[in-house]
Amino acid sequence: MIRDNLGDISYWNRRVEYNNAWIAEILETLKQPSGDPSYRPQFVFQLAQEYWHQILRRYSRGDDIKELAQYFPPLLDAWEESERLGKDVFTQQQQYTRHTWKVNLDHYIVCFWLVGLALALELPDEQWKRLLVLIGNEGEDQLLDRIIASRQAGRKIGDTLCHPKPYQRLLKAIDVPPAQQAGLLADFVRHWYHELNRPAKPGNAPATAMYERPYWYTYGDVNFEGGAYFGRWCVEAVTAVKAFGLDDSQCLGLEHYPGDLLRPNGPSTHPARTDSMTDQPPAEPFSTTGKSWLRRLLGF
Repeated sequence: MIRDNLGDISYWNRRVEYNNAWIAEILETLKQPSGDPSYRPQFVFQLAQEYWHQILRRYSRGDDIKELAQYFPPLLDAWEESERLGKDVFTQQQQYTRHTWKVNLDHYIVCFWLVGLALALELPDEQWKRLLVLIGNEGEDQLLDRIIASRQAGRKIGDTLCHPKPYQRLLKAIDVPPAQQAGLLADFVRHWYHELNRPAKPGNAPATAMYERPYWYTYGDVNFEGGAYFGRWCVEAVTAVKAFGLDDSQCLGLEHYPGDLLRPNGPSTHPARTDSMTDQPPAEPFSTTGKSWLRRLLGF
């Protein structure tokens, strides 16, 4: 069954197959010398991004949870290669804004998602350790450091929250007595998407305003058929449930709660959709023959 509220099965099949073809095209392009070496680190990081998008896209389509972990090894490979290449390309300031949680909301959320997926999918220790090296930021955030420490003993815990809105609600749900946790966790999930629509702080330069709302926030609202949308899943709530054993019973069935990540053997926690477009056969893959626009753009 489709887990997401948006898109019929034809849409999700097309987007999954297109992304498979897109990943294959990127990998082929990367086998060739780059026409602009300075862009290569970011291009390789975009490959890592495509892998985590595919995890969430396939979750949205309703795929078997046990199939999602296969994307972590190539994701880690691409991210590590991007970091290696970036050492000779990005300035110290650029490295800071790319990696530091408190100034880069996108990076904070992505790190949260990947930690949560790694915990929920029970990633092997070798992959988990590689992920933590890439995430870094030890001692920078009270919430995410505590979650990571549930599997990494001895991790330094930050004193403050990098992004109180919306994550103060989740921290509160973790810290209250067990009898109150279920309700406060559901409260966090209900407010999560809305509270990520944060206005720029007074005095922010235009170049930093993009960090006040996630890059994916409007996916699905504009040009839905264009295919950027992969779902709007509050993986952060699942992360806390897995790390601390919270009661998520009041979250089950909420629009943004990906409860099936914690229940790989079913039954699904998502309400069954009643539209007539949920059981079509998989779409054919998109063709990627010929010299692509990507190669022309990058000078390959």
